[in-house]
Amino acid sequence: MTKTRVIAALIMAPAAICAILLLPTQWLAAVVAIVCLTGLWEWFKLSGIDDSLPRTVLVALNLLLMVLLVWGSAGSLVLFQICTLIGVAWWLLALGWLRFFNFGANQSDGSARAFKLAAGTLAIIPAWASLVLIHASPTNGHLWLLTALAMVWAADSGAYFAGRHFGKHKLAPRISPNKTIEGLLGGLLAGLAVAAGFGLMAGLDMAHLPGLLVVATVAVLASVLGDLFESLLKRHAGAKDSGNVIPGHGGVLDRIDGVLAALPVFALGKEIFGF
Repeated sequence: MTKTRVIAALIMAPAAICAILLLPTQWLAAVVAIVCLTGLWEWFKLSGIDDSLPRTVLVALNLLLMVLLVWGSAGSLVLFQICTLIGVAWWLLALGWLRFFNFGANQSDGSARAFKLAAGTLAIIPAWASLVLIHASPTNGHLWLLTALAMVWAADSGAYFAGRHFGKHKLAPRISPNKTIEGLLGGLLAGLAVAAGFGLMAGLDMAHLPGLLVVATVAVLASVLGDLFESLLKRHAGAKDSGNVIPGHGGVLDRIDGVLAALPVFALGKEIFGF
């Protein structure tokens, strides 16, 4: 399984990097929309929508929302900025949801299912909009998007290795028993180091470095929140993975859960601190 995971990662990572660096924003938005909607398909299944037809309709409605955002933007990114703010607000609410673990645990409860379905849209659409917003930045937007994603990837890997070697204190045992506070700290350090390195490569001046580190800190913590929330959905659904699309990695949602929460935070922080 480890060998399969490594091979899959060696294929996915270069493909993602090439897409970020080489594709124009509109084409990257289309490619990422496919990835995000695949993750949303898995999200809806975890939320209790087992039948393919209702899930297809729901995913199609979210695709329509993406199309309307592009159509309504008319050369302006204001709508994408509003979506980014909505995404940040949603993840603050999600933090409270994690506090009440049993909320929505009954998969047959229609109201709980409705909340989870809405949560899927509130997670996926703003993350996609934030990615477009970052990539469309007038100065090295492609490098800034690579910085945001590399930061999350590094934090995830750092948390894994730090938790494996030093982890003793559980972070959220009811939601994700394997996550530890030591892993969180290790991931945070790795994420900050990568954010600083890639940020300088993207043209960051030293005067803006403290701002980037503040944004990176919050974004890495947000990525952990995204990971934990997906774990909550899987706990409620009694599932180990969100799917089996990616060999050795599970589903698409298993790979992008942290990114979904980190991107709106990074995009908003980038606007606030002006780097």
